[in-house]
Amino acid sequence: MTRDAPVIGAPRATVPVPAAARELFGQARACLAEAAAAADPCRRYAAAHLAALRCAAAVLAVRAQPAGRSGRLRSAWVLLSRVAPELAEWAAFFAAGAGKRAAAEAGLSHSVSQREADDLVRAVESFRALCIAAAGADGAAETVARAG
Repeated sequence: MTRDAPVIGAPRATVPVPAAARELFGQARACLAEAAAAADPCRRYAAAHLAALRCAAAVLAVRAQPAGRSGRLRSAWVLLSRVAPELAEWAAFFAAGAGKRAAAEAGLSHSVSQREADDLVRAVESFRALCIAAAGADGAAETVARAG
């Protein structure tokens, strides 16, 4: 049996959101708060990118189906494109920034400008909202984020 690709803007059936997904959205919110508070652009960029990765993981926790053992690891961004095609452009955007995140985490001070870090924080805020909607967790994620 094949699953039809979700249609952008189509209402999703109400299904319980796994606790793991709610927790990941809460962690993403915490990472965004850390990014917002960081003065160092490298730290800000890395925390924001990690928040995006947590959002992708939350969507995967809701939508991904277990696959047979292919023996090949795939990035969260590749998997996200497959299970949530409406987020494919975002996945490509964040995948392209993975190297910059690695450089930022390594402390290469000239790897990220303040502007790039600020832009990424804003982008991740938008991405998080889209992921919450894609996971059908509109109210659930905020409840967990406030409690944690």
